[in-house]
Amino acid sequence: MKASSVHHILFDLGGTLMHSRGDWTPILERADQALADSLNQHAIVLDTRVFRARLHEYYDQRDKDFQETTYHFVLRELLKDLGYVDVAEPVLRSALDALYSVTQSNWMLEDDALDTIQKLRSNQYRLGIFSNAGDDRDVQELIEDFGIRSYFDFVLTSASSFYRKPHPRAFEIALAQWSISPEEAVMVGDSLEADIQGAKNLSMKSIWITRRAQFKADEIQRFKPDFSVRSLKELLPTLERISITRI
Repeated sequence: MKASSVHHILFDLGGTLMHSRGDWTPILERADQALADSLNQHAIVLDTRVFRARLHEYYDQRDKDFQETTYHFVLRELLKDLGYVDVAEPVLRSALDALYSVTQSNWMLEDDALDTIQKLRSNQYRLGIFSNAGDDRDVQELIEDFGIRSYFDFVLTSASSFYRKPHPRAFEIALAQWSISPEEAVMVGDSLEADIQGAKNLSMKSIWITRRAQFKADEIQRFKPDFSVRSLKELLPTLERISITRI
């Protein structure tokens, strides 16, 4: 048997490669109103409070079953319940785009993200992203706006894959993009449950980015990363300590 380095890195996005500029409360209020205003142009009246309440129901459900039914589905079903049956797809998409045009303004790339991924690629690491997100287009647009698409072999979301981390299928879908086994990749993320425990369930190595991490008291005891670092710039020396054993 011989040991070799892990050269496939799966990144989380929010809280890992990017972070919010400020408080989400006023941003979400503006975003919900933008969505409602867009629908109103097509004679569809939607109370933003009703929309946000339905979203919270959706959040609660996906946190239980780790399945992503998407914002698109939630909005379509809510409008049906309100009597707006068979709303045209472009109308739904335009409303969601209006919402995300507001929320996207509150995301920014971490200061050390670009330099880190450039160094990783120059050291022959293969990079991918899997983001728990309710809308695939939203994430893809953020990646384009950040100018980092070319550094990644793929950018996947739970919205496009149906499964959310820590569901094993989410990781399997990501690893299938490289046609590798879990032991050949490392997960980098800020969520102890979604990223760290999700990776561990498949025998993937994991690196916990702590600077944006939010966690419950018991999670720090239950979910154990292989390595913990505060920032992305600490990744390269940490990765050099991870190896896999081949026969």
